[in-house]
Amino acid sequence: MSRGAKRYDVIVIGSGSGSMIAEEALGHGLKVALVDKGPLGGTCANVGCIPSKMLTVSANRIMEIREARKLGIVAEVREVDFGAIMERTRRQRAESQREMRGGLEHVPNLDFYELEGHFVAEHTLEVGEQRIQGDKIFIVAGARPSIPPINGLEQVDYLTNDNVFELEQRPDSMVIIGGGYIACEFAHFFSAVGTAVTLLQRNDRLAPEEEPEISELLRRKMAERMEVHTSTEVVGIRRTADGCVVIGRDRRTLAEREFAGQQLLVAAGRRSNADLLQVEKARIATDPRGYIVVNEYLQTNVPQVWALGDVIGKHMFKHVANREALLAWHNSHATRKTAMDYHATPHALFTYPEIASVGLTEAEARRKHKIMVGRANYSDVAYGDALVEDEGFAKAIAAADGGKILGFHVIGPYAAMVIQEIINAMSSEEAARGLAGLHIHPALSELVLRALNNLTGGG
Repeated sequence: MSRGAKRYDVIVIGSGSGSMIAEEALGHGLKVALVDKGPLGGTCANVGCIPSKMLTVSANRIMEIREARKLGIVAEVREVDFGAIMERTRRQRAESQREMRGGLEHVPNLDFYELEGHFVAEHTLEVGEQRIQGDKIFIVAGARPSIPPINGLEQVDYLTNDNVFELEQRPDSMVIIGGGYIACEFAHFFSAVGTAVTLLQRNDRLAPEEEPEISELLRRKMAERMEVHTSTEVVGIRRTADGCVVIGRDRRTLAEREFAGQQLLVAAGRRSNADLLQVEKARIATDPRGYIVVNEYLQTNVPQVWALGDVIGKHMFKHVANREALLAWHNSHATRKTAMDYHATPHALFTYPEIASVGLTEAEARRKHKIMVGRANYSDVAYGDALVEDEGFAKAIAAADGGKILGFHVIGPYAAMVIQEIINAMSSEEAARGLAGLHIHPALSELVLRALNNLTGGG
């Protein structure tokens, strides 16, 4: 290690889930450096899951009012205070940062570097003008928006999930580049509050990681209230007096079309922040996409260096990063290490309709197992029928031999809550028949039981 550097027992890079590791290390009486240029609290608290859900909650209420007629209720949205909705997200974010900063002040054995750092050698970082060294290093540096190389994009003041929350006035129109989770959630929100949204997706499906029939239902429902163009590659952008014009090329016909918008939102994926850390100077290996490579114990190729969360690109969700943080800390000092198990990793897409999934898709499962597939519509159970939910459904995938649950997928109201029972069962390796206990009637949890009862076929 180099001379003149300040020494620490533990260096944590990233104040999101990394703060959990810093807390554990401090609890063991270790000297800790926490490095994060900000925003304090990481992606989820500032530009990700927390503020975005504050937007989609408002959007959901709007949509429920618009669709209330199917329940025999005549209602209307008289006004949407866009500024107040956005200000609420900023206020919550500021309060969260203030609380976290207060918690970091005057903590014995902790130095907080609110600066951008980068590696200069193994176990050595340069943070501002200070060099620091750690016996153990945990890289929890997150990811950032991936900006595609589109001709003319640099001439436009485009939005990403990093700055969209700064909007104070509702755009009259918006073009969104992308069709994944971030793009679809923002499309849902802006469309609900009255913005004319055009969604341009390069892939032939929205939310392409989901089951094909779920992706198709999502596309169809979103297309009822916005323009949705899949298989469309953006090949150029030009600035106009009123905003911008986006040139899209149909990937099947090669025909080009122009789409105008007052605002442009780029939501075309994420990229690891490993390059900003210059991890190559510490001989830390990355994959061809730039994500840090770790083993099943979340350890990098460099001894006493662990990485987790979005920076490794495995499952880029906050609940996964939190689990990885606890496991990485355990593996850093335990004699018996524990491998990270992703088989029951759930996620949700907070669109309208809502989507939740866990485990394998049907296509993935068929490549590895002989399977059974069961499906149930919301309208098959009493509460779903009461909601007049005619299109939502659940899909179960289980091993033909023994009934082990391999995957479960839901699209419809409260999907993220409906699926929790399956997540618990998969985490404990419980077979489908183990969920045959009493379910409240009428309640949406019966949807899970109905899908499992409908498991049929092999292959």
